Amino acid sequence: MKTIGIIGGTTWVSTADYYTLFNQKVNKALGGNHSARVILYSVDFDDVMTFKAEGRDDALKKMMLEAANLLDYAGAECLLLGANTMHMMADFIQERITIPLIHIGEETAKVIAAKGLKKVALLGTKVTMEKDFFHNKLAEYNIESLTPGNKDRDFINNSIYTEFSKEIFTDETRARHTEIIAKLVQKGAEGIILGCTEIPILLRQKDFDIPLFNTTEIHANAAVKFALES
Repeated sequence: MKTIGIIGGTTWVSTADYYTLFNQKVNKALGGNHSARVILYSVDFDDVMTFKAEGRDDALKKMMLEAANLLDYAGAECLLLGANTMHMMADFIQERITIPLIHIGEETAKVIAAKGLKKVALLGTKVTMEKDFFHNKLAEYNIESLTPGNKDRDFINNSIYTEFSKEIFTDETRARHTEIIAKLVQKGAEGIILGCTEIPILLRQKDFDIPLFNTTEIHANAAVKFALES
């Protein structure tokens, strides 16, 4: 079994989900007492928020690259960035480490393409929804991507940073997200990408007729597949 490396803490809430998923999936595949081989580097999310607020993108990149290099040196055989938003620097990091970076956007695009969907909506932080690093991965698989309107993007972004990152999930916020999804379906969305690793904790497939793509689980699946390949 290969060793999975993950940069977590972005946020710790979803990082806990990643760790659970790795071990559940490895144990299901191998049985017995098997669990995943994982090296976790967890950053202080307050540092991330401070760098972003101050526009210090170079400092954020440096911190994430240092974490990636530590995982590489420690023996990780692949790297996961445990947040969709951090994939804005995925190419920067991949160019500077020796192990493969498993990209959450590409793995999600593969799953959507396999289902034959051509038009999906992307929910996440404003960075994920508005920058091109996730949209471009979808486009590579001929998938058109929609995002909510400005006010809805602001609401989702605010929910992520003021509620979900602190493990706060309310019925009111869930209802508003459901309304946003309904608007996107009216615009032709055939599926919804839960493009923030905390959103799948809020929204469950059983409550929707349209397929929801849980990027946390998709990402974890790809990592475990890599780890178990001979």
